[in-house]
Amino acid sequence: MGNVWNPDRIRIGVLGAGSWGTALAVLLSTKFEPIWMWEFRPDVADQLATYRENRPMLPGIRIPDAVQITADLAEVVNACNLLVSAVPSHVVRSLAQQLKAFDLSEKLIVSVTKGIENDTLMRMSEVFQDVIPDFDLDRFVVLSGPSHAEEVSRFIPTTVVAACRELANAKKVQEIFMTPSFRVYSHTDVVGVEMGGSLKNVIAIAAGISDGVGFGDNTKAALITRGLVEITRLGTAAGADPLTFAGLSGMGDLIVTCISRHSRNRHVGEQIGRGKTLPEVLSEMVMVAEGVRTTRSAYQLARKYGVEMPITTEVYRVLYEQKDPRQAVYDLMTRSAKQERFGE
Repeated sequence: MGNVWNPDRIRIGVLGAGSWGTALAVLLSTKFEPIWMWEFRPDVADQLATYRENRPMLPGIRIPDAVQITADLAEVVNACNLLVSAVPSHVVRSLAQQLKAFDLSEKLIVSVTKGIENDTLMRMSEVFQDVIPDFDLDRFVVLSGPSHAEEVSRFIPTTVVAACRELANAKKVQEIFMTPSFRVYSHTDVVGVEMGGSLKNVIAIAAGISDGVGFGDNTKAALITRGLVEITRLGTAAGADPLTFAGLSGMGDLIVTCISRHSRNRHVGEQIGRGKTLPEVLSEMVMVAEGVRTTRSAYQLARKYGVEMPITTEVYRVLYEQKDPRQAVYDLMTRSAKQERFGE
């Protein structure tokens, strides 16, 4: 890509002004100016620009003046050579369709979306390539790890991983995103990083259900540990390196999402464990809990690959078949005796 990646010529556009997109725009504005942030609704973009705060999703965090907020996608894409895709997983296909109209040949795409598309069972990199067949995935970088927006935006020390099948581009993103409060490792296992970041949300719903029905730390520790086994099984079947799941986008992200008060997916499970229905819980939420959709995809992928995922199966039955959460836990606990072998 030549000297287009001279630090003085880096121009970053964040596509999506939710909590995560806003947090990353705030973070990156400490190193680069300006940062563009695209919000597709003009009225919301105007509010963000006027108040310099994402009040519904990231209250209390000032959006610096260095962040230029717009509803004009063309303005952002044409101005920038690095585009951060920060929209929910069910919107990524639509965003890719809009980006198809632009020349992306000299741009990096950095995906920070954690999810698996329901209808196609595609990861986000696969969705981009499906919509834009001539887009070179050597320039598609996945940024993932234990990183709640509420903490990143307050510069609380956070560590993530940037994965790209072209290591040089993973290292470019690593250098661009690194700050004293945001440490980035590089990786080449795109499949593993995408799968880990997506599937951990399903286990976080299980952990929340455990909290909601009043179970304890023993239960949650078991769910996290055996949940990691399930994630590794399915990820490996999809082509990932099993060791990836011992890292930040696997174990790291799984731990934080299962225990944090910021976790939307844990919150969904907790409310269901307390007796609410899924529609009731979702109607009360402003932000997206990716694990709800990903549970459906994970359940279908497990069947496709013939992979045993008992926790994921029970979460699916609780969410989509209205199974009683206590019965789901009972059924997990009374399965036939097994020998513990990680990944098998």
